[in-house]
Amino acid sequence: MIHPIYRITQYEYLPPYSLRLRFNDGVERLVDLEPVLEGEIYGPLRDQSTFSQSFLDPEVGTVVWPNGADFDPSILHDWPAHRESFIAAAKRWKAAALPALG
Repeated sequence: MIHPIYRITQYEYLPPYSLRLRFNDGVERLVDLEPVLEGEIYGPLRDQSTFSQSFLDPEVGTVVWPNGADFDPSILHDWPAHRESFIAAAKRWKAAALPALG
């Protein structure tokens, strides 16, 4: 089975938490990441000044942030198919970060 390799060739940051992406196959996608900004890696991106520091890493072909956060370009390419599972995961990450009540 052949799996396509996607790379982001252009991106634009759209405040507060969205990215307009263009991929090497010509697909363009607008991705709102706000619902998934939870947990150890993605949670710090909720700070808009941190989120706005995104940049396109040409070596890996995706958008990255200075704290090491990134998303696989294939996930972003097919974001509508992955969005709900990422939102569910973000809810688990948020719950795991809450202190235990006792």
